[in-house]
Amino acid sequence: MKRFAVLVVVLVLGILIGGMFFSRSLPRSLLAAPSCDGNCFKPADIAGLLMSAGIALAPGALPGVITESERCIGIQHWKPEGRYHVAFFPKRDVRNIMELAPEDAPYLLECLALARGHVGAAGFKNYRLVSNGPDLQHVSYFHFHVIAK
Repeated sequence: MKRFAVLVVVLVLGILIGGMFFSRSLPRSLLAAPSCDGNCFKPADIAGLLMSAGIALAPGALPGVITESERCIGIQHWKPEGRYHVAFFPKRDVRNIMELAPEDAPYLLECLALARGHVGAAGFKNYRLVSNGPDLQHVSYFHFHVIAK
């Protein structure tokens, strides 16, 4: 009986902590809904949801953080395409460019300012600033890449 009580307490704590981590994330259809068209369980969507929760609640706990401001976080890319590859994520849950709204502008501008600061400090002349569309994203969360060869 004691073991059962402990299991119930752990379950309730898990639900509460999970609810806290995902409370500020945009609702996303991950569980079967007829309108999913077979894309409900894409890994990029799950990664985007986890990234949203991490950025909102524990940005310092994310791996590879190299810079952070009030509205943006820069993370060393886990599969770099060049000698410098940093992804800049606005601290606002936006899946892709088609979901951008006017109130997202300060977050995007702050990400561009952080990227500019890193490019300028490193003195890069041969770099790309890119953002991928939904089907090219590994993480369904709008972000910019700065890639220097």
